[in-house]
Amino acid sequence: MADKDKKYNVLNASRLSVAPMMDWTDRHCRYLHRQLSRRALLYTEMVTAPALVRGGAVHLLDFDGAEHPVALQLGGSDPAELAQAARLGAGAGYGEVNLNVGCPSDRVQSGTFGAVLMKSPDLVAECCAAMIAAVPVPVTVKCRIGVDDQVPGDILPDFIARVAAAGVTRFSIHARMAWLDGLSPKENRDIPPLDYALVHRMKAEFPGLHLSVNGGVASLEQARGFLDAGLDGVMIGRAAYHQPAEILSAVDRVIFGATSPDTTAESAVQAMLPYTEAHLAGGGRLNQITRHMLGLFAGRPGARAWRRMLSEGAHRPGAGSDLIEAALAEVTTARAA
Repeated sequence: MADKDKKYNVLNASRLSVAPMMDWTDRHCRYLHRQLSRRALLYTEMVTAPALVRGGAVHLLDFDGAEHPVALQLGGSDPAELAQAARLGAGAGYGEVNLNVGCPSDRVQSGTFGAVLMKSPDLVAECCAAMIAAVPVPVTVKCRIGVDDQVPGDILPDFIARVAAAGVTRFSIHARMAWLDGLSPKENRDIPPLDYALVHRMKAEFPGLHLSVNGGVASLEQARGFLDAGLDGVMIGRAAYHQPAEILSAVDRVIFGATSPDTTAESAVQAMLPYTEAHLAGGGRLNQITRHMLGLFAGRPGARAWRRMLSEGAHRPGAGSDLIEAALAEVTTARAA
């Protein structure tokens, strides 16, 4: 795929994306999500630039070509190191490189990257400029609306303006503050109030930028509302992970205007079987895949049996794809009852 085609692909796909989520959006999760939506943009977990450049952990860049359109999220704060990491990512085939300026974990803070970088817009701009100069694919930023005692309405437009001046044209804005002193990372996903109005205000102030909203989006109807109100994209996190079929099965039709039939959880399970067999044949473990599949039938008859069978059996020695088929049979039986 030519670079210009990758850029076009991720730009259009960013109308609806699945957020990068640590310990969740690994390659197996993304492969599953791709069976449900052909068009949504998928993101890796955050991969740190030091791990790639100093640690040589290039295996973290592995992905299946079927995952496209897929973007790499990097964490770091050293411009030269991020440029080198971005080069590795683009070389591996990712269609976009995203800089994490939103993660509030202690580990990220100690490395002086993630949400704490909201306090250093000039450094973020320098990092982005270095990455833009290093790679032919788009460089984007995922940020918060502010951290700690910052006033979002004052600092966010300044942050966006400075980083945009470095050449960034796409931002995903998590519409919450990050309170780095006093809240855990989990609490930072729920307790700081959402300020969607500020994100809309940023779109009004920066009409030439592509802005996506993130945080608290729990349905396609809600996502559609943001797009209809003028935002360029919507990024969905936990809802897409915990209820993947509910969120992603109709995405191609509802968000992208596809005329093909919606996908189903059942069809996604069937598509995962050969992928699972290949993973097991390569020495992988079943639960590395099935842990991402637990919510496929959320809210449907048989969902409890599906989760129980996979949770209890996938970690056992010798567990194979036949366990997935047996769990699916439980769902089929429950639906017919």
